Amino acid sequence: MTGSDSAPHATSRVTPQARRPVIAITGPDQGGGPAWLFTALAVWRAGGRPLRLRPGKPRGRCPFDGLIVGGGADVDPELYGETLPDGPDAAAIRQAERRLSQRLIGYLFYPALWLLRRLFQSHGGVLDVDRDRLEKALIHRALDDHRPILGICRGMQLVNVVRGGTLQRDLAEFYVETPQARSLLPVKPVQLEPRSHLADILGDATLHVNALHNQAVDSLGRGLRVAGRESSGVVQAIEADRGWCIGVQWHPEYLPQKRRHQRLFHALVQAAANTG
Repeated sequence: MTGSDSAPHATSRVTPQARRPVIAITGPDQGGGPAWLFTALAVWRAGGRPLRLRPGKPRGRCPFDGLIVGGGADVDPELYGETLPDGPDAAAIRQAERRLSQRLIGYLFYPALWLLRRLFQSHGGVLDVDRDRLEKALIHRALDDHRPILGICRGMQLVNVVRGGTLQRDLAEFYVETPQARSLLPVKPVQLEPRSHLADILGDATLHVNALHNQAVDSLGRGLRVAGRESSGVVQAIEADRGWCIGVQWHPEYLPQKRRHQRLFHALVQAAANTG
């Protein structure tokens, strides 16, 4: 199985003639604009129809075929008992992007995205209990209705908590000797479990991801298993033993030019189409 960006998709694209599956995408009331736009774009490119859900506009009666629980504020520690990155410089882009075309994208795209996040994204460290409540209900609804779920960063953590797992509230102890990477660039290597569903989608070669998180999965929830780790041992991906439920610690929506990362959205949309 190959892990290159140019490899064919592990799942087929939903045809334009077919009904676009509705993919609910969660986020906060304040901020979260860049995450919504990039996630909606990824869903649309994959053949789905994005539906934005927020605490102020939960649209409780709207049906959906798949669910993406997005990133943002830390999960309330009571649910489990318990600074944004600097813009990348030219040297960082050259190191992370070997091909000239990718570097040109990086010079323009990553600094602009960093600025958008600084201006509009909700800041870490601020709890959002209303969002926690909404997303917990949506996760339970998707599980009960056998709808596919993709958790991104905070979303992965909340899926784990809903299934009875816990979180590491501060990852500083994992990065005593090597500083924690925080970057929109795909600079952090992650090894996927070869026999995992995620590896079937993305390939089992080392995957380079971005890193914007302060917390991570600690103990696993019921029916979940690790699908990927970084070299420090921090869990970077989880998945359900049964059904289509995947969580990733990184932000694939912020890597629209990386075909390998976009396969995740194609697989979600295809799974949603098959549930209809």
